Amino acid sequence: MHVLLVEDDALVASGVIAGLRLHGFTVDHVETAQSAHTALHTAHFDLAILDLGLPDEDGMALLARVRGAGAMLPILLLTARDTLQDKVAGLRAGADDYLQKPFDLEELIARLHALHRRSAGRTVDMITHGDLSFDPASRQVLLDGSRVDLSRRELALLQALLHRPNRVLSAEQVKDSLYGFDEIVESNAINVHIHHLRRKLGPHIVETVRGVGYRLGRAGK
Repeated sequence: MHVLLVEDDALVASGVIAGLRLHGFTVDHVETAQSAHTALHTAHFDLAILDLGLPDEDGMALLARVRGAGAMLPILLLTARDTLQDKVAGLRAGADDYLQKPFDLEELIARLHALHRRSAGRTVDMITHGDLSFDPASRQVLLDGSRVDLSRRELALLQALLHRPNRVLSAEQVKDSLYGFDEIVESNAINVHIHHLRRKLGPHIVETVRGVGYRLGRAGK
């Protein structure tokens, strides 16, 4: 799950980044509204965490611009503003959730999972695909009832495919789901992760659509 964190407080940002990465999220961090605007136009994100007190533009204005441009990704406001009017204004401007500082990391993670789940039209965290089941919160994968150990990248790839089971993902979308801006990606990295996922979950779990990208296939042999 690829998250864009828009936060100018270095201490808050470092804590959120460390916590989310520990729980398997791919995180990119920017400190200004302009950097966030650029990031959203150059990469694919599943979720965004937006602070309202940004140095170059109020976060509420950025939220309005993002929604005005038609962006559909779930956005969680993370802010010290605590009045009812602030919360209502944020939600009416297009935010999907609102979390007040200071906050508990576990609550933030639970809210992100809930937003991601709802964006996929699911009512529960557990994802079932034939004989395969995946719990995003615990990051546990079961195939025919037996646990399968996947690396962080393999889990991210599987989750990206399960989140959009009827869509073809381009190679660029797959890369964005697995890697952040500051990470060096080897030319064959995506193919390596796909190979490992097929070896562990069956040769058809990732279908290659020639010239277009990849989509979810059936699990098992």
